[in-house]
Amino acid sequence: MKSTIYYGPRDVRVEERPIPAIKNPGDLIIRVVRTCVCGSDLWPYRSQDANSAGTPIGHESIGVVTEVGADVTVAKPGDFVIVPFPISCGECAACKAGFESSCLNGGYFGAAEGEGCQSEYLHVPHANGTVVNVSEALAAGDIPGAPASPAQFSDEMLADLLTLSDVMGTGYHAAVSAEVKPGDTAVVFGDGAVGLCGVLSAKLLGATRIIAMSRHDDRAAIAREFGATDIVPERDDAAVERVMELTGSGADAVLECVGSAQSFNTALRVGRPGAVIGRVGLPHGVQIPADITFYRNIGIKGGPAPVRTYARRRLLHEVLAGNIHPGRVFTKTYTLDEVPQAYADMDARRVVKALVKVSEVEG
Repeated sequence: MKSTIYYGPRDVRVEERPIPAIKNPGDLIIRVVRTCVCGSDLWPYRSQDANSAGTPIGHESIGVVTEVGADVTVAKPGDFVIVPFPISCGECAACKAGFESSCLNGGYFGAAEGEGCQSEYLHVPHANGTVVNVSEALAAGDIPGAPASPAQFSDEMLADLLTLSDVMGTGYHAAVSAEVKPGDTAVVFGDGAVGLCGVLSAKLLGATRIIAMSRHDDRAAIAREFGATDIVPERDDAAVERVMELTGSGADAVLECVGSAQSFNTALRVGRPGAVIGRVGLPHGVQIPADITFYRNIGIKGGPAPVRTYARRRLLHEVLAGNIHPGRVFTKTYTLDEVPQAYADMDARRVVKALVKVSEVEG
């Protein structure tokens, strides 16, 4: 099979690797239908995170189950599934609490040998605690407007479903962690796919004013489509001044979807006293000052998103019913052979998020 392999800074290659096989009774194998390149994949691509040379990369995929281990009950061959980026056992205290992204026995796709999602086939450990069965949700027949079967999925629907493996669930985690409530004013840092999905999530949770921090017209246009009422292109002190002009005393909720020190330091300053920051950006060089958070009663929550929990509780229903279209964050489609170019285009900000078409549902 073809698989995307990381070799070093700005060096990813598509190579032939063996089709994965079942290793343990709880495993399953999928034929990948769609995958994509994530903003967090750019950290090792830009050499700002350490990855081992020769490691498969990628952590977002949807596809069709081809084989299951003896203990797998979550799906059967032929089922269409979402593979969230965390590998989770489903049995530990973290998983049972709905925080499977911090599973005590799991890990993350794209971070272990043989588990890269930007491939034609994918080995999924701990399947019962990891995958989301879309075929099963459709068979229940309780989602008005949903397609009758995966065979009827449009390209748009496949793109929407793919976001549930990471970016839509991660943006939703930012909004939930920031405790967005109906009528709130929310500020969203980050105009990549996660930040844009954060805007959509704040709208979904009832925020009536959503300020998107963006200085790129194409991304700001998507933010407005997703529910942003204001666009603020300024940075640092100027950004704080502008948000205060718009809000008076600061925002009720702050979604930090970047992870850089600059973004987080600004996020600390734009919330009203008692506001909560929902942080989902992978932190790089971030330090949390105790005095600022203490005297202004600022809360900080968040981390790797439990996207499986969010998909099963709400987001899969919203996508299958056609109520939301987070797949619009994909602004260009590539073949698997073109993945190195997809990385280069995302690195140069020529695309918001790169979708990779690997096969078709009935392929």
